[in-house]
Amino acid sequence: MDVRTAEDMRAGDHACAVPVSDEGLWELTSRFLARGLSVGEKVVYFDDGTSERVLDRLTEDRMPVAGALRSGQLQVVPADVTRGAFRSPVADVRSLLHSYVDGSVAQGWSGLRMTGQLSYGAGSPGGVPLSDYDRALDEVVVERGLTALCLYDHTRYTDAQIEHMRGVHREELDAPAAYDDGLLRITQTGRNSARLAGEADHSNRPMIHRIIGEALDRALRAADSDTDIELNLASLRFLDVAGAVALVHAAEEFPSMHRLVLSDVRPAVLRVLDRCGAPFAAQLVVREARAHGAGGGS
Repeated sequence: MDVRTAEDMRAGDHACAVPVSDEGLWELTSRFLARGLSVGEKVVYFDDGTSERVLDRLTEDRMPVAGALRSGQLQVVPADVTRGAFRSPVADVRSLLHSYVDGSVAQGWSGLRMTGQLSYGAGSPGGVPLSDYDRALDEVVVERGLTALCLYDHTRYTDAQIEHMRGVHREELDAPAAYDDGLLRITQTGRNSARLAGEADHSNRPMIHRIIGEALDRALRAADSDTDIELNLASLRFLDVAGAVALVHAAEEFPSMHRLVLSDVRPAVLRVLDRCGAPFAAQLVVREARAHGAGGGS
């Protein structure tokens, strides 16, 4: 099986992915959808109770979610329609997929890509195995040149179901992380930068400290390195008091020529940082997140 990234996928590709956590699921889904929005494709998300978090993540990734929804470029298929498809004959689902392709062509989009939360189908509510629907999807992908991503996360699928569905796909997407404990996900975004998503508490505080320390060490060793160490907190929804204090103390230990930059900080996290002395730490820069355009949380 070929292993690729969300940014690599093109028309005619049909891949699966197995996120290790919900934060990994939102990240991968957003990257896949964002790519389609960026290149002028029609983007369809089949919802089953997860679209709010997906739209939040797209917004955190600075995608124009509200505008894409208004223009019809981004379409969220309601959960009842998603579930209804898995109670329908395979031929009907194949026709439904063709109708989405026809619609995207008629609307003038450069292509069509689709993904969604399809775990309802794993229980075969209509007596049809999920793999049969996947086979129909693959036929439409090949015939019509759309781009499809099937997501099988460990929260909503059993290990046996995941391995079976992996076996019927030719390609799998990879979304590596520096750390992911199911609560906090850290991805490296550059030599001196990383992104935190989820919740930071006592259980993962040492890893955050380690990420900062390693980035600072690289910056000190490289003559041409940026002097800022940046943590993007756009998707960090919770930070406990001890964690905020640790970030302030970490910045206070930076050499005078270097800074710890916390960017896209959500209001709730910003309030904790302010109470823990962030405004008085000379080597700490805190940049508040811009207002979310569609469904953004605090």
